[in-house]
Amino acid sequence: MNDRFKGSRFRRSTRRRRTLRPWKPVAGGTDLPWPMHASEAAGGATVSAPAVAAPAVTPSLATLMTRHILRDGEIVLLMLKPSLWSIFFNTLPAIALAVIIALTTKIGAPRSFHIGVESGLMLTACWTAWAVLSWSGRLYLLTDMRVVRISGIFTPQIHDIPLRKVARTRLVVTLKERLWRLGSIEIIPESDHWPWSIWQTIARPQKVHETIRRAIARAKQGGCFGDL
Repeated sequence: MNDRFKGSRFRRSTRRRRTLRPWKPVAGGTDLPWPMHASEAAGGATVSAPAVAAPAVTPSLATLMTRHILRDGEIVLLMLKPSLWSIFFNTLPAIALAVIIALTTKIGAPRSFHIGVESGLMLTACWTAWAVLSWSGRLYLLTDMRVVRISGIFTPQIHDIPLRKVARTRLVVTLKERLWRLGSIEIIPESDHWPWSIWQTIARPQKVHETIRRAIARAKQGGCFGDL
C-alpha cells in the first residue's frame, strides 16, 4: 500500500462540521421554531380569533335629560352649561372665610394655628365639592318652542318659558364676569304666571344672547329656524 495513501487514512479531517444550534425565540415574535398553522399549534384543534366587542356608546347626562324633557317635534337650537369659572366664583366666599379663620386663630391662639388652617381647608374643600355638584346639575336649553333651565343637585328642577311668552331679555355682566369675558342672561316673561329665568355665567354671552333674541322673534312670527 502506498505510504502516502496509508498516512492519509488516519489523518483527521480539518473541515469543520456544521452543528445545529439550539433555537432561541425572537423577541416580539412567535415561540414556534418554524411557521405552523394555527390548527397545528393547538394540537389539531381549530383556533378562532377572539371576538372583539364593539365599544359601548354611553350617552352624556345632558342627552339623557333632554330625551325626557323635549316634546314631540321639538328642535334643540342651543344647549350649554355654565362656565367652569362659576365653580371658582362660588368658592370665593369659602376661601375668604377660611383666611379669616386662620388669621383669627393665629392672633388669638398661636399654638392652635394649625387647627385653624386645617378647619379652613376642610371648609373650602366641602364648599368646592358642593359648587361642583351644583355646576354639574345645571343645563340651559333653547328650543324652537321654549327656553329651558335645569338646576338641582339631587332633584332636578325644570323652569321653562315658551318663546311666545317672553317679553324681553337682558344681558347682565358683573365685574368678575367681565374680567373673564363671561356674562349672564335674564329672560323675563310677559306675565307673572311664568317665573323669571336666568342663564348664569356663560361663555360668549353676546352671541348666546343674540341667538335667543332671534329665536324669540322667529317664534312670534311663526317662522322657521333653519338659519339660526
